[in-house]
Formats: sequence, structure tokens, C-alpha cells
Amino acid sequence: MILHLRLLPRLLLSPSTSVNTSLLLHGTPRCPTRRILSPCSSALSHVAALQTTGHSEADEPQGEVQVQLPLDRLFVPPGASVSAGDTEAVTARVLKGSNIVLGPYARGDANVIVADFVKSSVRPDDCPKEGLPEFALVGRSNVGKSSLLNSIVRRKRLALTSKKPGKTQCINHFKVNDSWYLVDLPGYGYASAPQEARTNWDEFTRNYFLSRENLVSVFLLIDASIPAKKIDLDYASWLGQNNVPMTLVFTKCDKRKKKKNGGKRPEENVENFQSLIREYFEAAPPWIMTSSVTNQGRDEILLHMSQLRNYWLKH
Repeated sequence: MILHLRLLPRLLLSPSTSVNTSLLLHGTPRCPTRRILSPCSSALSHVAALQTTGHSEADEPQGEVQVQLPLDRLFVPPGASVSAGDTEAVTARVLKGSNIVLGPYARGDANVIVADFVKSSVRPDDCPKEGLPEFALVGRSNVGKSSLLNSIVRRKRLALTSKKPGKTQCINHFKVNDSWYLVDLPGYGYASAPQEARTNWDEFTRNYFLSRENLVSVFLLIDASIPAKKIDLDYASWLGQNNVPMTLVFTKCDKRKKKKNGGKRPEENVENFQSLIREYFEAAPPWIMTSSVTNQGRDEILLHMSQLRNYWLKH
């Protein structure tokens, strides 16, 4: 069975084969919108581009890499359609550094006006009851979840960051514009955490994915500065296998390792990760390249969330 794409009641990606889930979790969104500033037009690209910016002491000078993606590797959102004869028009609507086509449900409600921490929960039953749409951030420990969340809402310390992996230990809800939630989930794969703690985090995170009816999409964070990890590939497959809607968010795309040290560029790691999961999916999962250092991908994420959220509200 090949993965299929389903639009109702949520955007779903299902796996074609069974995968090893032993490293994964043990045991899935409505909202009124308020007037928000229009999104930046710079979020649109004229081609499906892979763009990276920024550098560090160990990196090469940054540059911009643009790759035209074939239509079958683009993510076409609900309400949008593409055909072979519309290639130029379609690629003009692809968000920068992603494979996501901007559709009719992306409106002028993408920007963040206000964001506040609401509560931490250790069980899905303890999460907010309003039924507002939610987008959950999850990834390996130290992948940069809290930093990305802070970048999205333009607040330096809304979600506390730590140099020590495994600090997020609850389901943390942040209300945005009084109308939807960003949810920071515990990281996985932190070997130094006590086994009992890892089991508890895994269990309530999995239960959250499977039981949270107002979950619009899980944003699975992948470190693009390093080669693909099996635990991340398994996690992506588990989400699809359990019909949990997923967007791949590649973090740390400002880090450009020197070739002479054997490192690969972020766009190379992004392409490699996609090639490894492509065989499991009939429809290409949506993905976005990001950097919390340069804020690359922030506007694109908000536009993507906007179109998913507005479609979910209508249906």
C-alpha cells in the first residue's frame, strides 16, 4: 500500500510499509480569526527554491541555492490544483525554501500580533478545552524547537531555550492571536533522560497525537545541518502510519559545513532526507527550510499554517 493524501477531516499522510516504531512514542483542529497584518510578499518565490542564509565560524560563506522542483514533488494544499500545462504559474506560487504551493486559503491572517503562554499539561485530557486549531512542534532533543517557536512569534523568550537537551517535559500550549495554538512537545531521542521519564513523555505525546481532534498538523523538526537520522525517519513514518498530518520543518539551515571537513550543505541533507522517505509516500509531504538565527522560513511557516488553518475551519 502506498501512502495517500486525504483532505478530510485533516490532511493525512499514510505510510506504504510498516516501520520500526520501537524508538518512537508509545502510545489529533477550530478558530475565529482577528484582523491581522498581511503577510510579507517576500515569502513568495518565483521558483521552488532551496534558500539558505547565515554562517558561523565553522561554516562557509552563505549563498543562495535555487532548485526548480518537478510538479510531482510539490505539496498542493486543499482548494488548489495543478496541471502539467500550469508549471510556470504554479512555481510562481511556491513558498521560498519549501515545496509548498500557496493556495486560496492563505489569507491576510498569517502574521502574529500577540502570543502568550497558557499552560503546561502532562495528559491530553488536561490540555485547553476551547477546541481552537493547534499546530504541534516536535523533534529530537536539541533540534531547536523552542528557538523556532520564539522566531515564529517574534518573541525571544516566550518558550525558554536551554543548552541541555530534554528540558521540555510537558505539553506546552501558547495561544496566538487569541484564536489558535502553537504546542511545544517534549523532544524524543534524549538518551540521558531517565527511562521512566522517556516512557512517560512518549506515552502522553503519542496519546496527544492520536486523541487531539483539533490538531491541524504536526510540524516535525529535522536538523538540516547533519545527515538524516533513523529515529527521525521512523518518526515521520509513524506519523503517516497513524494518519497524523505532518509538515517537515528543516532547522539550522544557516549552518553550512565546509566540504573539506566532510560536511554536507543543508540543502543536500534536506534532499537526502526526502529521498529516503519518498518511497513511502504517494504524495509529497510539505516541507520548509528554516533558521532561528536568520529567521529564514518564518513567514513561510505562518502562511502555510494560515492556509491549513482556514481550510480546517471551513471543513
